[in-house]
Amino acid sequence: MAGGVGSRFWPMSRTAHPKQFMDILGTGKTLLQQTYDRFARLCPKENIYIVTNDSYVELVKEQIKGIAEGNILSEPARKNTAPCVAYACYKIAQLNPDALTVIAPSDHLIVKEDTFVKAIKACFLKASKEDCLVTLGIRPSRPDTGYGYIQFVESEAKENDKRIKKVKTFTEKPDLEMAKFFIQSGDFLWNSGIFIWSVKSVINAFEKYSPDMDAIFREGNEDYNTPNESKFIEKAYSNCKNISIDYAIMEKAENVYVRSSIIGWSDLGTWGSLYDHIKHDDNKNAIVGKNVMVYNSKNCIVNVAKDKLVVMQGLEDYIVVESDGILLICKKEDEQQIRTFVNDVKVAKGEKFV
Repeated sequence: MAGGVGSRFWPMSRTAHPKQFMDILGTGKTLLQQTYDRFARLCPKENIYIVTNDSYVELVKEQIKGIAEGNILSEPARKNTAPCVAYACYKIAQLNPDALTVIAPSDHLIVKEDTFVKAIKACFLKASKEDCLVTLGIRPSRPDTGYGYIQFVESEAKENDKRIKKVKTFTEKPDLEMAKFFIQSGDFLWNSGIFIWSVKSVINAFEKYSPDMDAIFREGNEDYNTPNESKFIEKAYSNCKNISIDYAIMEKAENVYVRSSIIGWSDLGTWGSLYDHIKHDDNKNAIVGKNVMVYNSKNCIVNVAKDKLVVMQGLEDYIVVESDGILLICKKEDEQQIRTFVNDVKVAKGEKFV
């Protein structure tokens, strides 16, 4: 999934060039390229599909050299993750009704790639044998209010992999007190947004729990993988609602399982989540930029272009980011407000700044 805007990473991530297309960690590869390479370890490259917005198709082609046209699924509108998942899975089902699929965001960080591959293969094994929906859960390291949480119970079935548990509840981003309770209870995991299932199982789930969306995308069965596909998708997206796969299916279904995983994961959803993955100076400042001079400042995140000179004095626990003439200075604890800032900028100053 590579169609999002990544507004919480503003001003670096902008509508015209969102974070999945950026080398945000300075590795020499963009997040999309890293994700693509990761999945090339799990399946042939011709089986990797990238679902993105119409406006990013050329960016995908630039960054994933040689990808076949048919492997880029172009969305005419942003309608959240449920239509994105439905489009891909209904299309793939027409090519191979027995296919197993992994659905994953293109802008996440996974440090322990060998462990990730092992985890996905374990989920494949379960999904190949049962009518089930599996998600990767991440063992939480702190009471983070920016993530969704999954509560688990022991599976009634005898699992080949002891890390696979039955899902009891999903909880969207909790407040701090609730997040602390989740951590203390020991039976909650972070929701990674990575899903594993057979196309048969997910289509059954759409039919049962989201019949409106099932009807919309089932109608295209004669059009997928033909010249008529894009015309059909234009119509389908104009009719389907904006809803996440979590709300449309995962929170309603009873055959949902989670595999607890320690894969060095971060959704890189916020500047704060990036902080842990950048080298710190002696005062625990995480600095990206060749010409940053810091005085009496600590625990800050600074990200500026290498040709910019920044002199910073007396800040503690701040985010300082400059990109293309836009400067953001924000307390780390208030970073969830960045989306509000972006909306306010759009209204007050115009689209060109977002």
